[in-house]
Amino acid sequence: MRMLVLSRNASLYSTSRIVLAARSRGHDVSVIDPLDFQIVVSKGLASLLVGGDKVSRYDVVMPRIGASITNYGLAVVRQFDMMGVPVVNGSVAIARSRDKLRALQLLTQLGIDVPTTICARSPIGLEAALDLVGGCPAIVKLQQGTQGIGTMIADSPQAAHSLLETLWAMGQDIVLQEYVRESKGRDVRAIVVGGKVIAAMRRVAKKGEFRANLHRGAKGTVVTLPVAYKRAAIGAARAMGLGVAGVDMLEGHKGPRILEINSSPGLEGIERASGIDVAGAIVDYAEAYGREHAGTTRAQIRRRIDDGAQAERKTKRSRAS
Repeated sequence: MRMLVLSRNASLYSTSRIVLAARSRGHDVSVIDPLDFQIVVSKGLASLLVGGDKVSRYDVVMPRIGASITNYGLAVVRQFDMMGVPVVNGSVAIARSRDKLRALQLLTQLGIDVPTTICARSPIGLEAALDLVGGCPAIVKLQQGTQGIGTMIADSPQAAHSLLETLWAMGQDIVLQEYVRESKGRDVRAIVVGGKVIAAMRRVAKKGEFRANLHRGAKGTVVTLPVAYKRAAIGAARAMGLGVAGVDMLEGHKGPRILEINSSPGLEGIERASGIDVAGAIVDYAEAYGREHAGTTRAQIRRRIDDGAQAERKTKRSRAS
């Protein structure tokens, strides 16, 4: 099978592991930087060029779209979809998971528990908003942040005012979120592939840090998830429409509370903590997905585009209500 990994850097741990896993299974796999593509938009024709040459036909595409190139990366993913190429994690699903507020809205629609979150663009009513999230300390997040970047803690109402006013002045979209005290700088990362939890670890923040991201120095240890946590992780990935996802959960007194969903989860920490071949599981899923969706017709492509547009309209209506 001819596979394509969309990644900015073939030497990144996660990308190289997926490539090695694919090749060990006999697949022909390529890695191309999404920014190297030229998107051709023409009546009745959807195509992509790389270096002026038409892109070869691939059996399945695995996007690893970084936050810094989200918009163009999503356009490339969308173009592959319009060309009828099976894509593991489509553009709509990736966009949903990248927008923190949007993701939480979809989760709560399905009855999945999340920390109380408020989005605002004005300091009016900030005191009431802080009361709703349980007071300070409270979490302040950039709506499009990743790997803990853009996540801050406000220890007092004055600090919250200062942070929010600064970010609003910079034109940033932010969310104010409940600080789940019982989590104590810990969270759980579960990797969901094809509707199953493949691996999980508990991440513990380093001393003096509240963010439990491995990129921020947290330590990861393997954990066996209770059924409720597995169901929450699988439900969160399904709500986004993601076949492959990293789901971050807080361990609340009443059970799992979904914190974030990542469409391109890093593999290094989870593979080293768990000893599980997560890259292999992703490749196996991609192979099965590619075979299942091979020979997509124009009618099926249109239906997929229509379904995506309908999902977007549904999300916008829920935001307005």
